[in-house]
Amino acid sequence: MTHPRDALSRTDGAFRLTNATVPACLVDGPAPPADRSGLVRLDLTVVKGRIAAIAPAGATAEGPLAVDVDRGMVWPLFVDMHTHLDKGHIWPRTPNPDGRFMSALLAVKADRETAWSPEDVRRRFEFSLRCAYAHGTRVIRTHIDSIPPQDGLSWPVFEALRDAWAGRIEVQGVALVGPDSMVDPAVMDAVARRTKAAGGALGGAIAAFPEVRAAVATTVATAIRHGLDLDLHVDETEDPSSGALAIYAQEILAQGFEGRAVAGHCCSLARQDDATVDRTLDLVAKAGIDVVSLPICNMYLQDRHLAGDDEAGEGPRRTPRWRGVTLAHEMKARGIRVAVASDNTRDPFHAYGDLDGLEVFREATRILHLDHPHGGWPGAVARDAADAIGEEGFGRIRVGGPADLVLFRGRTYTELLARPEADRVILRDGRLTAAALPDYRDLDDLFGDASP
Repeated sequence: MTHPRDALSRTDGAFRLTNATVPACLVDGPAPPADRSGLVRLDLTVVKGRIAAIAPAGATAEGPLAVDVDRGMVWPLFVDMHTHLDKGHIWPRTPNPDGRFMSALLAVKADRETAWSPEDVRRRFEFSLRCAYAHGTRVIRTHIDSIPPQDGLSWPVFEALRDAWAGRIEVQGVALVGPDSMVDPAVMDAVARRTKAAGGALGGAIAAFPEVRAAVATTVATAIRHGLDLDLHVDETEDPSSGALAIYAQEILAQGFEGRAVAGHCCSLARQDDATVDRTLDLVAKAGIDVVSLPICNMYLQDRHLAGDDEAGEGPRRTPRWRGVTLAHEMKARGIRVAVASDNTRDPFHAYGDLDGLEVFREATRILHLDHPHGGWPGAVARDAADAIGEEGFGRIRVGGPADLVLFRGRTYTELLARPEADRVILRDGRLTAAALPDYRDLDDLFGDASP
């Protein structure tokens, strides 16, 4: 059989993808009944870069050139709603000495203060975009370290790359500051002004902190005052006493915040008692907060200890006792929108990763048990993620929508998630695209003697 890539290379802009297997949760409009795995068999007609028709497989015998995908899965392009492209790929220069969270914070701080120039950030940021593009990402949101004066360096880089990549990847930015900044109204106003000028969202990182209520309240009030959406790192810790998520929801409700609100991580929730979990999730649902879990990075970072809790970083390793992720199933059962995303890539917070939406979904399935059946979980890297960040035109297959599609050879979830699917076919606006992954050697000159 002819590979779909070969057939698509001969089309003139109008074609039918026939005999495709599609997650039903990613299809807008009428579709045939799904099988027990939540999959449907469809024919998709593409004309002038848009999806012109969706029909049950085999229902349309006439029309543009038929490209038989032989039951291979077809998804919309990925939406990666939580990344850190300004930090990406600094590992060769500044690795994490022991893999722990505090070590990551200190390592990034040192690298930022000594090595981040506009050109350094631009090179690594664009390298990350090239990776995401080659794997099939259509929308990406990145958090940007924004404690002044860093905001004056990184946000102009973000704006230039966002504009340069528009139409290929829609790039969103979120200001990231620590709790010491979140509690200071003057600092947050300055960060919010710069963020708004760049069309971004207001963020921050908060967990167990003496002034957690004041920090969250100030951040929510600042977002209201400047008309910004919110996207906070919340409770990225195994400490069960960390309850910033509930406070975040309470402040949204108390202050009447009406924008979009996202909470990332929420790890400590999985360490709390059932009564606390129930109260918190009821608040989150009422406040309309969307949650993004970062299963790959959090499994890497959380519950890293040395035997005897040796803070000197010496001694034998202790095997982790928990997975480091939040309560995704319990959230979804309450109607809370849940997504998963890449988070950090080859920096001190996570030594690995390549901004591949399929890898994120595959590992999330294994870590969070998003299977048997998968049901609506494919939306976590597609439509649900898109809707959470205001990109409702992406992450779904619909008549009239863009033919932004990724074609896999895997016909079922067990085939799709068993292999990297390196031979995937990517369509953007109905056009076959072939982008090679960038070579890590492209960044060697940034690292001097630390280059491999």
